[in-house]
Amino acid sequence: MGRLIFIFLLSISLFEGWMVQSVPYDHTASLECLSSPMRSLYKGGILQNSEFDSGLMGWLVPPGVKAAVNSSQSGNKFADAKNKDQPSRGVYQKIHLKTNHHYSLSAWLQVSSGTAVVKAIFKAPNGAYIGGGAVVAKAGCWSMLKGGMTAYSSGPAEFFFEADGATVDILVDSVSLQPFTFAEWKNHTSLSAAKARKSAVKVVARGADGNPLANAELSLKLLRPGFPLGNAMTAEILNIPAYEKWFTSRFTVASFENAMKWYSTEWKRNQENYSVPDAMLALAQRHGIKVRGHNVFWDTNNTQMAWVNPLGADELKAAMQKRLSSVVTRYAGKVIAWDVVNENLHGQFYEGRLGANVSAELYGEVAKIDANATLFMNEYGTLEWALDLTAMASKYAAKMEQIRSYPGNAGIKLAVGLESHFETPNIPYMRATLDMLAQLKVPIWLTEIDVSPKTGPYQAEYLEDVLREGYGHPNVEGMVLWAAWHKHGCWVMCLTDNNFTNLPTGNVVDKLIAEWKTHPVAATTDADGVAELDLVHGEYKFTVTHPSLESPMAHTLTVDASSSALEHAINIKV
Repeated sequence: MGRLIFIFLLSISLFEGWMVQSVPYDHTASLECLSSPMRSLYKGGILQNSEFDSGLMGWLVPPGVKAAVNSSQSGNKFADAKNKDQPSRGVYQKIHLKTNHHYSLSAWLQVSSGTAVVKAIFKAPNGAYIGGGAVVAKAGCWSMLKGGMTAYSSGPAEFFFEADGATVDILVDSVSLQPFTFAEWKNHTSLSAAKARKSAVKVVARGADGNPLANAELSLKLLRPGFPLGNAMTAEILNIPAYEKWFTSRFTVASFENAMKWYSTEWKRNQENYSVPDAMLALAQRHGIKVRGHNVFWDTNNTQMAWVNPLGADELKAAMQKRLSSVVTRYAGKVIAWDVVNENLHGQFYEGRLGANVSAELYGEVAKIDANATLFMNEYGTLEWALDLTAMASKYAAKMEQIRSYPGNAGIKLAVGLESHFETPNIPYMRATLDMLAQLKVPIWLTEIDVSPKTGPYQAEYLEDVLREGYGHPNVEGMVLWAAWHKHGCWVMCLTDNNFTNLPTGNVVDKLIAEWKTHPVAATTDADGVAELDLVHGEYKFTVTHPSLESPMAHTLTVDASSSALEHAINIKV
């Protein structure tokens, strides 16, 4: 018998598709404080005189504020608004917003002394104030604020900067406000998803004699999608086959809603019980579902057991070391990730008792036990709320840098975990924040996605917007929904009823799963034995049929963004 040779030539797919975009979206972002600001994105967009080369033309000065345009030693011009009272304000512009437009915002900011949080705020046509983003601005260097907002009605509006709780002068430069229609924004998302989640694969089939196999029939089956999509899992899955079938037929990742948390495994001191998470892990493993370790510790005051609260520093350290060693050792190598200190921007329980470096120390201790797991800094508000001043991108990045730079932590596998508990999502701000956190150069996951039922009939639509935005962003590497099923109801968002029949939110998830799995199922090689395919990333089974073969030949191949080799030769004996 001879051999059949498949040669797979892989390259990142850059196809443009049928969509046309007038202004490409600009992912440029910076977490650094620079001596000089970057140029305005989009040449300022709809703003006048965005780099202040024409003085204050187009800009207005709030009452009680004195403003002028100054120049740096390098000749860079910027607006300097001097304040004597709070709230400190910067220069502002009057703008006209258009119905059903997303607005991408960026600006470079500096303050006269120390540091201060500076917010970008829009006064909408209806008089409402809408947050566009915030940044920790510093004296002596320029910090980038990137954000945005969505306009649902047309009319005159204002756009301004304001310091939070500080009396400072606000220096502004390189401001931009770029509008996109909903259709344009959707096109950006689709193009970005195609570029990030697909590769162009060239299949060359040759026989044992080296000659191409013309008109060979190829069939393809996606065995496992490459993009991780998961959901929160509850203990009820252990006793309800319908729940197990529904969950395992959809998701490739699971986070246990509560079962692995400290209060679930040691509610009473020194009485540990891991029977439930053990059983849930075994179920997930049977179905090839990867599990995130959620969580080692939770940093908020209201999530501590009654016996933990009164412990002194030494006793608390001992209890925490026992907990960390117990849970991480038990599941090391069995989970793909750990949420090490959950919500440690909003929460300060452990820092308040053991010092500012306790979180960094805990990350290092977890890494020593489970070196292969990715260690997430899991937080809410960063992505969801443009004016969550506790967890905004610049503060999130500063906390991660503290963890990363702590002695002994060099080289630990950190990742960004963004919980993503939305009401009405600010999609431009969401994308801008992902751009900013991408500068940390670590994986980004959306870890607990849900949309509040307060959004009423828009809940499913908003969920789809969030999921598409996450999937389409080139730096997002996985997403997990927070739609854990309980008979008595879900925490915020359900995907099914109690009979495991999809609700509208579940239909959205199923629609996107099907869409993101879509791939060619068959192809025929040309006269040179070649078939070219655009394939979504994942693990495939390729089967070839040809008159020269006694029976169809099959092989598996993983297609992903890291497939940088130009040629993959697969030899199959026939």
